Amino acid sequence: MVTLPPDDAVFRFTERVFEPLARADQRAWARRYLRALLTTPGKKSARRLAASVSASPTAAQALHQFVNVSPWDWIPVREELIRWTERRIAPRAWVVDLAVLPKRGEHSCGVHRRFVAPAGRAVTCQVGVGAFLATSADAVPVDWRLQLPGAWSKDPHRRRRARIPDDVDFRLPEQHALELVDALTAASRITPVPVVAHLGATLQVGSLVRGLAARDRDFVLAVPDGLRVRTARLSGRRSRREEYGPVHTARGVLDHGPAPLRTEETARPDGHARLAVVATALVHPVERPSVGAPQRAYRLFTVRPGPSRPPSPLWLTNMTHARTEYLLGLTRLPALTLRTTRRLKDDLGLLDFEGRSFPGWHHHMTLVSAAYALRHTAAGLAPADT
Repeated sequence: MVTLPPDDAVFRFTERVFEPLARADQRAWARRYLRALLTTPGKKSARRLAASVSASPTAAQALHQFVNVSPWDWIPVREELIRWTERRIAPRAWVVDLAVLPKRGEHSCGVHRRFVAPAGRAVTCQVGVGAFLATSADAVPVDWRLQLPGAWSKDPHRRRRARIPDDVDFRLPEQHALELVDALTAASRITPVPVVAHLGATLQVGSLVRGLAARDRDFVLAVPDGLRVRTARLSGRRSRREEYGPVHTARGVLDHGPAPLRTEETARPDGHARLAVVATALVHPVERPSVGAPQRAYRLFTVRPGPSRPPSPLWLTNMTHARTEYLLGLTRLPALTLRTTRRLKDDLGLLDFEGRSFPGWHHHMTLVSAAYALRHTAAGLAPADT
């Protein structure tokens, strides 16, 4: 069971974040749902959630109706959640990460079989692409996209049954990431912070690099070992012109050094005394090596692992002159989103959603994210926040 913030804090939070809901009864059910998520131990079915906040025999049906059937728009609610959260935690970065949600059966919207590396096997699941506002100590979820496989996006019967909107179709994780960045940019009221993305072993990171560069965003991206890159060097004392070499894999560049490679020792980002040995090279990702010369270089880096330790992840950034300690600190943030996702699963019912529709999934993810934000930032709620 999770300790519930004071009643007045819950009320002020729901009145602010769920203000876009047109009806007072909808805001009241949002308040009850959040309270139930925060206090109901164990599995958070609609019946158990309802029983924890109401003695009415119709409460479970009303909660189910609010989450699965009621046509409220989750987008403006998430915009309020973004603004409410960023005023209290001063995010260090926006982190985009994947959340794998195991499911039973094949009828929940977007469910499919997928190989999950940490589990070492294929699982039946939904995959959410989440946006988190991250500090050095926590990561608060504020927006989501549902990965919709082709079998769902192309099947008219499945689309009708799951109430998938006409403008929603298959998207690569990188496309979802850019949509999330655009949504955060539109809703945010703070100075832009770097984007950190950890989207698994996809080789389509070049489209994300180009998209973030076109949006003039600083970024640090986890990239797969097999990403094809051109090595780069600066030439000319006055022009500092960039020249590009042949194509290699990203891991090959840092392990075998066909590019000008720099290795440095720097303090570990967790503050421990032992130094981290970081290998760095200037590169440009290439998805089609035969197409013209790339236009700018990016910094590819990794921490050298110790003896008998597995290879460390590879990272790509456009902040080529940033301090290494700062970049290493940003690479630690996806570990916080993983911890947050575990807490959402263990404490707040992330995996307990019983509906099967596309709107229901988004309603549930919005409410679970709001409950997390309330629990982790309620200490910053003051009466002036009404």
